[in-house]
Amino acid sequence: MVGMPLIPTQWGCHNVSVPPVSTPITIGFLTAMQESSGWLGGYLVTNSWGRPLEFRLTTAVQPNRVQTALYGPTLTEYVLADLIGKTLVEKTAAKPDLIVTDVPLALGLRSRVEMPVISVKLENVALPADTTAFTHSRSSLGLLFLAKFASERDAIMKLLERVDPAVDLVEPFTRIREAVSEARKMGVTKSAA
Repeated sequence: MVGMPLIPTQWGCHNVSVPPVSTPITIGFLTAMQESSGWLGGYLVTNSWGRPLEFRLTTAVQPNRVQTALYGPTLTEYVLADLIGKTLVEKTAAKPDLIVTDVPLALGLRSRVEMPVISVKLENVALPADTTAFTHSRSSLGLLFLAKFASERDAIMKLLERVDPAVDLVEPFTRIREAVSEARKMGVTKSAA
């Protein structure tokens, strides 16, 4: 796994009167792509304005035949939630208040971390059983969370209200895929540990 901390740049500060706002939050954006070499995960943590704080990616995770047989129908969730999702969240210094994924089968990550996990609802993507759909103005697509965490709905909605209105929860996934593509060109994914 490769971690790429983002180094803040010093900018000039001016005394400007700013109306009080709620405490900023951090959001983790998790994606996973299945390729011939296995599953590759990318994780971007941003502030509530969508600015990157930290980025990490995994090397390809390829279950072998024994694992495929032993894990059976739970293999995909194990790879996405445990091997990719939980590992990326734990290895990242910036801890998010909310995790958003574009891989609904990764919603099982919620059982492994302390913060809420939601998914954007993409067209023609398999959904795990027992998901609850909802909408919010911060996402151009519908959103999902696992029904067994329905008690978190109000907390999730409050967190989403603290995200800058100009942020679309769908957009960071494009940036993650572009960063993964650039990392491949640089050979980072081959030498990652």
